[in-house]
Amino acid sequence: MEPLRVHELAPPPVGEGSLTPHLAVGEASPPVLSWLEPVEGAGPTGASTRAGTYRLRVARLDGEAWGEPATVVESDRFFVNWADFPGVEVLADGRLVAHWLERGGQGTYDYAVRVARETDGGWSEPWTPHEDRSPTEHGFVSTEASEDGYVMAWLDGRNTGDHGHGTGMSLHGRSVAEDGSGVDVELDALTCDCCQTDMAWTERGPVVVYRDRSPEEVRDIALVRRRPDGTWTEPRLVHQDGWTIAACPVNGPAVAARGSRVVVAWFTAPADEPRVLVAFSEDGGDSFGPPHRLDGGEPVGRVDVVLDAGGTALVTWVEDVGAEQAEIRAVRVAPAGPLGEEVVVAETRSARASGFPRAVAQDGGALIAWTDDAAGRVRTARLEWGAPR
Repeated sequence: MEPLRVHELAPPPVGEGSLTPHLAVGEASPPVLSWLEPVEGAGPTGASTRAGTYRLRVARLDGEAWGEPATVVESDRFFVNWADFPGVEVLADGRLVAHWLERGGQGTYDYAVRVARETDGGWSEPWTPHEDRSPTEHGFVSTEASEDGYVMAWLDGRNTGDHGHGTGMSLHGRSVAEDGSGVDVELDALTCDCCQTDMAWTERGPVVVYRDRSPEEVRDIALVRRRPDGTWTEPRLVHQDGWTIAACPVNGPAVAARGSRVVVAWFTAPADEPRVLVAFSEDGGDSFGPPHRLDGGEPVGRVDVVLDAGGTALVTWVEDVGAEQAEIRAVRVAPAGPLGEEVVVAETRSARASGFPRAVAQDGGALIAWTDDAAGRVRTARLEWGAPR
């Protein structure tokens, strides 16, 4: 088994204070990096959020270096949050669709999802995919391209009403056609409040993973899949961890898929024992094998996962090493268990400002992006295995 190799790429074209990186790749498109960077008056308004004017920017990878950046939107109304961040998806025609969060006027957690599509002359007018316009939370978006558009999922606060932040979030989805049409559908009436969703495309349709929430405050990872007729399956658990916690851990799952193989990675902590787990499905997400534990005993979580062309997964996560220091770690995993030793991708911090590292599969390896909060900028690296490039 060839060891994992880490090769940091040339610095991406990001401004000082850049944060919330996200990666996407298409069938015939180079990888795309998106991020937020401050323009003026930017600064923290609390432990989790920032205010000021920001730009959402994108750049495409050209060989071993990132190309010139383009601005999707510049605004003083971004909801800038360490865990709930913008992203892009590469559509079937190679163009991008971008999503971000826009603050309303009625409190910290009044914000909406905004979406724009790349055009010949720039970007389309933004629109909102959720039919609800209440002054509540709408975020933690995931997207996947389809043959004639794209599919979106998000956490929706319409059922929270006046009950305040942290109660009654639900999972919603929308299949968006090329002309922008589509219907907002509730996929799960009660979910964890602020854990990321993730989506991947299987041969049986797109699957969405998220942290569920039972009336007894059990918060395990669940999955739904869109059927060919456009309806969605009932939620089912990936694994019964039995993690009961009366608060949101802000630690969502990740999913990747090829054909009928689906792999899900997640953080959990039943009996106050934090761990990073991964499990495989061979039937499009209908059932999963026993999970494998990957962490070194002190995981922070913040997982991501990719699948290579051979069906082997690469899982990344953040591991605490003491004194507020942490490491971004990665390991390859097969259905039978880990392959080889984990590697340290980069040193980081366990603080919220370090954000969530993001990864995508690319050319027999993977790309990873993360926020280096000590340096005040986004960094990227390639993870390789097999013959050197």
